[in-house]
Amino acid sequence: MNGKIVTIFGTSSAKEGDKVFNLAYELGRLCAQAGFTIANGGYGGTMLAAAKGVKQAGGKTIGVTCSAFGPRRPNEFITEQIETDSLNQRIAKLIELGAAYVVLPGGTGTLLELADIWERTNKGFVNPPKPIILLTDFFRPLLDIIAADDKNSVKLITFAQTPAQAVEILKERI
Repeated sequence: MNGKIVTIFGTSSAKEGDKVFNLAYELGRLCAQAGFTIANGGYGGTMLAAAKGVKQAGGKTIGVTCSAFGPRRPNEFITEQIETDSLNQRIAKLIELGAAYVVLPGGTGTLLELADIWERTNKGFVNPPKPIILLTDFFRPLLDIIAADDKNSVKLITFAQTPAQAVEILKERI
């Protein structure tokens, strides 16, 4: 066990059987097998899927929840809960915890999380830079648009097509 924490960002709307749910589950399982602890938002969708994969592989999960969402409990696969008061605090805590970040397909919340860690890294606030891995090509069109204005920023992002490939990158870089 290396004890390093990998923060996983992704959609809360994924349901069991969805492709992205399965990707998150497999990512969590492989991260745990590699000795990583995972941190995520602690609720449903890909957060639940990744935590389930980790837990079933005997690993540890940290759910960073947010009281601003109301009285919601973390999913049953979270082994440690950290509660924050606001969305900004929640994202900041997830970034602080991570030795690396894996971003799954998702909506505006996932985009906010990606943009936050990407900008912090791009501006040198995360120094040395930590790996930012996008699982699948979901956000590639966005990176292509950003590259037209800021070519150097896209060099901070690595793509992985499979959970196994993402975990190999994690093992190499952290």
